[in-house]
Amino acid sequence: MRLHARLIVALTLLAPFTTADAQRTERPPLHGQHWVAVTGKPLAATAGAMIFQQGGNAVDAAVAMLAATCTMWDTLGCGGETQALIYHPGLKKVIGINGLGVAPTGATAEYFRSRGMQFPPEFGPLAAVTPGTPGALMVMLAEYGTMSLAQVLAPALQMAEQGYPIEAQLANGIHANRERIKQWKYSPSVFLPNTGQEREAPVAGQIFRQADLAATFRKLIDAEAQALRRRRPRKEAIMAAYERFYRGDIAEEIVRAVQEEGGLFTREDLANWQVKIEEPFSTTYRGVEVYKLQQWQQGPVMLQALNILENADLRGMGYNSAQYIHTVYQAMNLAYADRDFYYGDPAFAPEEPMRGLLSKEYARSRWGQMSLTRNDARVKPGDPYPFQGGTNPYTALLERWSTEGPRAMARAGAAGGETLRSDDATFDDAFTRGTTSIQAADKNGWMVSITPSGGWVPAVIAGRTGIGLSQRMQSFVTDPEDGPFNVIEPGKRPRVTLTPTIAMKDGEPWMAFSVQGGDTQDQDLLQFFLAMVEFNQTPQQAAEHPGFHSYQMRSSFGAHEARPGRLQLNERIPSWVRDELRTKGYSLEFATHTSGPITAIMWDRRNRSFWGAASNNGEDYGIAW
Repeated sequence: MRLHARLIVALTLLAPFTTADAQRTERPPLHGQHWVAVTGKPLAATAGAMIFQQGGNAVDAAVAMLAATCTMWDTLGCGGETQALIYHPGLKKVIGINGLGVAPTGATAEYFRSRGMQFPPEFGPLAAVTPGTPGALMVMLAEYGTMSLAQVLAPALQMAEQGYPIEAQLANGIHANRERIKQWKYSPSVFLPNTGQEREAPVAGQIFRQADLAATFRKLIDAEAQALRRRRPRKEAIMAAYERFYRGDIAEEIVRAVQEEGGLFTREDLANWQVKIEEPFSTTYRGVEVYKLQQWQQGPVMLQALNILENADLRGMGYNSAQYIHTVYQAMNLAYADRDFYYGDPAFAPEEPMRGLLSKEYARSRWGQMSLTRNDARVKPGDPYPFQGGTNPYTALLERWSTEGPRAMARAGAAGGETLRSDDATFDDAFTRGTTSIQAADKNGWMVSITPSGGWVPAVIAGRTGIGLSQRMQSFVTDPEDGPFNVIEPGKRPRVTLTPTIAMKDGEPWMAFSVQGGDTQDQDLLQFFLAMVEFNQTPQQAAEHPGFHSYQMRSSFGAHEARPGRLQLNERIPSWVRDELRTKGYSLEFATHTSGPITAIMWDRRNRSFWGAASNNGEDYGIAW
């Protein structure tokens, strides 16, 4: 009888977490019949709505949102990088957009090591790859949109020229970084409009204007207008603006200013760079097709984790039970270990073993290596080469692989061979370094997922262009022991964390989703996806899921450190789940919001309508009609 009473109490305690919490959401879901636009800032979503209401398709709206988020410095500037997946209803296929810049001329491993740098720096002109977002924006619009560049840039131009009320998050971020901003010649005039006052940074609600950026937008619009006056087709007119940015007077000013600040850009670096339209990778999980961009970004890590988890009965374990959390955590670590070692720019030799990494057979072998009872803090990259009929050329490097992070950290350590480590706050800031996300969909079947980033505050402003430059070069390594496929070379793209997603069911687009948060991105997206597919949650419920994070993989930022065995849980996880995880060897910590700022759009085929979602972990939100 006493045991029966205890069981009732336990079930009563568990019920609010597994049932009631799965029903309630802090934010209401969005519903639309004609279109949905979701992104990192409400004003940017409004820009997408304006384009939809003018008759644009989801690509037109997404491009307008991209320009608006850059203008609002939503953890990116216009000189950053843009990664996108587009479902094309006419072709009935998913298309990848690679708008990531490259290392400039002279950016070699030897260059940085000769200056006492283990990796390229986190900030400044030497952190910048060539601007990718303007090119990606114009190529997406030219190839898959319907409107003119002038039309889709109109909201962003108005925001730059007339200004917009800056929000507290950005204003306070500028204030916190004011001393670094002052190190660069052209950045203070953009970010510190209150020079001479006690607070030089803007305050929340202040009208924030960017005259130089507005002038750059006008130059692009003018290039398009001139081409149209010459009776050039719409696509060619948009690409005339592209030409002006990368080979004309805008490029000239960017290069001049970067070199003045001590950077490495040349005119040839910008002129030779191109947006790549590519075939994405995909896998199937429980009948759902999941699409990710190629291995120059971390997206395939989610595909690998799904392949591993297909071997588990996650539903039978129960949502966020100790065994569920352990199993998903271990699968993520296995996949991320492969990311750390094998991913890189496919345009450069050696060729990454992606066929083996994404095979179901390799996933089964990794599943067989996984402990079902204890955390394995010594997880290393596997060997996918036999699964594609090859021999691994890097077995010696694999044997020396350190799960603690770059071996060079120990070589550079203090007396006694100690490894230099940043404090946890600095590590966390780098590990979860933000971006934004953009989702758009329309009733004609277009669906877009974009994860743009780079050029976040504090950013180097490229002369009088108003363009904030990327900080993405820090994602390279300089030693093959730290990842032989991602060693910096001129013209090479760094392996980045930015990871848009599209999922399909029965040959139709089902969902577009992405998230910000550095190396946690595919951890959050994996859990979001599983919450829907395995546990039938709605997009909004899944977007607010009480997620968990591993820090066992190497950070893509800063000193590329790792924290094996560390597990961040949501505060709502019950005590008995925490206790069981501790017995499995985890070092636990807790946070209030752990889903990441997920944004998503789902097509409800039965009702012929859309669901939109934005998590309760950030400012992201959307609008629908």
